[in-house]
Amino acid sequence: MKDFEDCIAVLKSQANPDNVAGMARYGISVDKAFGVSLPVIRALAKKYKNNHALALQLWQSGYHEARILATMVENPNEVTEAQMELWVADFDSWDVCDQCCSNLLDKTPFAEDKAFAWAMRDQEYVKRAGFVMMACLAVHSKTLKDVVFMVFLLYIAACSEDSRNFVRKAVNWALRQIGKRNQELHEKALLLCQVLVASENKNAQWIGKDALKELMGATAINRMMAKDKMLKAYNSKLIERSSEFKIER
Repeated sequence: MKDFEDCIAVLKSQANPDNVAGMARYGISVDKAFGVSLPVIRALAKKYKNNHALALQLWQSGYHEARILATMVENPNEVTEAQMELWVADFDSWDVCDQCCSNLLDKTPFAEDKAFAWAMRDQEYVKRAGFVMMACLAVHSKTLKDVVFMVFLLYIAACSEDSRNFVRKAVNWALRQIGKRNQELHEKALLLCQVLVASENKNAQWIGKDALKELMGATAINRMMAKDKMLKAYNSKLIERSSEFKIER
């Protein structure tokens, strides 16, 4: 209990009303927010790493920053499937959703299954969590096979017409991150981008065009080339095909 009280005391001492107002402008729920910056929360988290009991207390407090802190101090090996379902049901802001998925949930044994399951749920932040999990797994996972990400692409295609802002941005994020994972997935993602751009649905078009712009950009290609020297030939092929994707280089 003392650790919990100490953490809440630090968060309250760092409260900033101006930050709270800024958070609200970016669509973040501020009903129980202090306006504490992420660097301050990260510094505090370093003192309480892998503290399962504290993480549960912080989350149950309902404070915005306390919940983000909970995702940083929790031990992913102690997270249960039931806990994941309880926490995802509490998501009320895109930033808590994203921090929870990227700091913690994508490192649990249930990450892959929850990505699939949540992407098909109707609740806005739960659905967002499914696609954020896909994006985070594309960046962080060292073991998932390409076939898993190819199935993720099918889910992206299926949900590309969702017009809710926080959902469509997560779908787009997942598509971009999967496409940057390696050469094979890059090619698959580009094909899906073409399909989405050709769609009559405006949301699907936006997702496809935005992802295509990044995946055909020099930064994404160079990053993959750094991983594999054989990709130099692939880069040359993409430059030759750039007109096909309607990207100005």
